[in-house]
Amino acid sequence: MLYQNPIICGFNPDPSICRVGEDFYLVTSTFEFFPGVPIYHSKNLVNWELINYCLTSDSQLPLKGCRPSGGIYAPTIRYHDGVFFMVTTITEEGNFIVYTEDIRGKWSEPVWVKQGGIDPSLFWDDDGTCYFVSNGSETGENGIYLCKIDPFTGTMLTPSQLISRGCGGKCAEAPHIYKRNGWYYLMLAEGGTEYGHTETMQRSRDIYGPYTRSPNHPILTHRDHSDDPLSLAIQATGHADLVEDINGNWWMVCLGIRPLKNLMLHNLGRETFLTPLVWNEEDWPVVGNNGRIRLEMEGPLPGEAPTPVSNDFYDSFAGETLDLHWNFVRNPERERYQLSGGKLTLSGGTTTLSDPGGSPTMIALRQPAFAMEASVKMEGEITERQRSGLTAFYNQSAHYEIYVTREEGEYYVCLAKQVCDIYAVTAKQRMDYVGNISLKVIADQERYRFFYEQNGVWKELGWGKVAPLCSEATESMSFTGVYIGIFSELGEISFDRFKLCCQ
Repeated sequence: MLYQNPIICGFNPDPSICRVGEDFYLVTSTFEFFPGVPIYHSKNLVNWELINYCLTSDSQLPLKGCRPSGGIYAPTIRYHDGVFFMVTTITEEGNFIVYTEDIRGKWSEPVWVKQGGIDPSLFWDDDGTCYFVSNGSETGENGIYLCKIDPFTGTMLTPSQLISRGCGGKCAEAPHIYKRNGWYYLMLAEGGTEYGHTETMQRSRDIYGPYTRSPNHPILTHRDHSDDPLSLAIQATGHADLVEDINGNWWMVCLGIRPLKNLMLHNLGRETFLTPLVWNEEDWPVVGNNGRIRLEMEGPLPGEAPTPVSNDFYDSFAGETLDLHWNFVRNPERERYQLSGGKLTLSGGTTTLSDPGGSPTMIALRQPAFAMEASVKMEGEITERQRSGLTAFYNQSAHYEIYVTREEGEYYVCLAKQVCDIYAVTAKQRMDYVGNISLKVIADQERYRFFYEQNGVWKELGWGKVAPLCSEATESMSFTGVYIGIFSELGEISFDRFKLCCQ
């Protein structure tokens, strides 16, 4: 059956997957965004539904003061003996595990693991022994470390032991262990999570090694494939996980990026891709088209045939709780968000979208496509110096915003841009504000265009280039992607009928 990549669009990096019967569950990284670690569900590996988050309380996920692209790194999800486990890293704090018997319910409080590094994973051997594996430098040497662990308490039952230094690429990380036909397979991401990213595989008869590298090395990469236009459409592939479906077929989920046309830049973030995997006669894995994947692929998908995936989104704010797709930057001040009467009211404080380490009064969702249009209606009184509106937001040093404000009794609609350490209002139009206004952003691969509507007429206020909102253009190493959001500062405003359509 044919299917389209990516299978989960927009900022959804570092995918990890597990299967329970006919059901697949997948999690991704969230960095400084809250709630943490989304959980997606599917029966056919292509059509995914967001059903929950692993980390939904401040005690599980303390993000106060978290730097951009800090926070949660690289979760792994596993299922064993009736319990789901998620293990991950939070920067500056270390590695921890949460668990639950009900994947749609509340997860446990974190249990911390002394073994350091990042990108932890869990593996249960045939005798029920649980192993914890991560990359780090526990004995002073960089590499992949392993120990036995109690996953319910985080207690290490054996010392950390170096089992691999990788296959020669830089940044050997994201270790996962699998067992098949008596072999322990150790899969790693190497080369760094940029354009030189690769996925490598080693195996051993002993879980502690020594490990032998696959002759098909690396098993996945899109570096140095300028001869293949279909491969060029996807870059930075790696950080993968494997799953066997109920029919005995194997699959890999991995991250990748879709660069802007003719540019080595990406603004949507690292997304989740799917590829078939087969085992050759020597019991080594072969991924996709000899280590390459494409936007359209074919494979023996389980379950019902996939249906066309829509990334459109509409919210009338009629529910009692916010839709799961909405995220906050760091831990939100919950009293500033009120749902009532089919509207969402934001009570903005002094924290702006540009404040470092703070949590602006903003909700946002991942931009899922290059070409998209998002609009919202805004209602309520605008007070002096208040700023309320719509934003294309990468992080505190990279965002555009269209907003309504009031200065000395006059109302203005403005376009402002934050690019690294430069903040500027680039368009400002006086207007007759009558208590409501609609705002809109239209994006393509070149620019974000911003509009406002009154009396049934849309007017373009201004635009900003896509490039400053790309990961490669941000002022520090960053791993996220653009969000489209609504916000308020220094005043209260109500929002109604948020709509995002992909073109």
